[in-house]
Amino acid sequence: MKAFFVICVLALAAVATQARTMDRCSLAREMSNLGVPRDQLARWTCIAQHESSYRTGVVGPANSNGSNDYGIFQINNKYWCKPADGRFSYNECGLSCNALLTDNITNSVRCAQKILRQQGWTAWSTWKYCSGSLPSINSCF
Repeated sequence: MKAFFVICVLALAAVATQARTMDRCSLAREMSNLGVPRDQLARWTCIAQHESSYRTGVVGPANSNGSNDYGIFQINNKYWCKPADGRFSYNECGLSCNALLTDNITNSVRCAQKILRQQGWTAWSTWKYCSGSLPSINSCF
């Protein structure tokens, strides 16, 4: 039992060290390097700010339907990623929800872009904060 506890603590520590907190400009630059159009970056950074405070390792509290939101863009596990417990059968992004929690944001960005293509910006409840005129991202480059 003691060994199981030690393994659990080490596993949690490993996940915690893989996550990071970004800022507006570091996120914009990384997303640009991943091919995200520059004219979308101000909106993406706004969404990340309001969804996760730019933190890659965030798992949101349970929603009313029992689902959770994962990562810097708080991507929902009911449709977009596969949770560890396998509760939901959809996995539109074809990845584990834990893949959205690491310091490598590639999976989060690709999945978020897929959500944007399928549902538009309003897929994020924080869109209301990001739908108007936003500060330019140009100073980040």
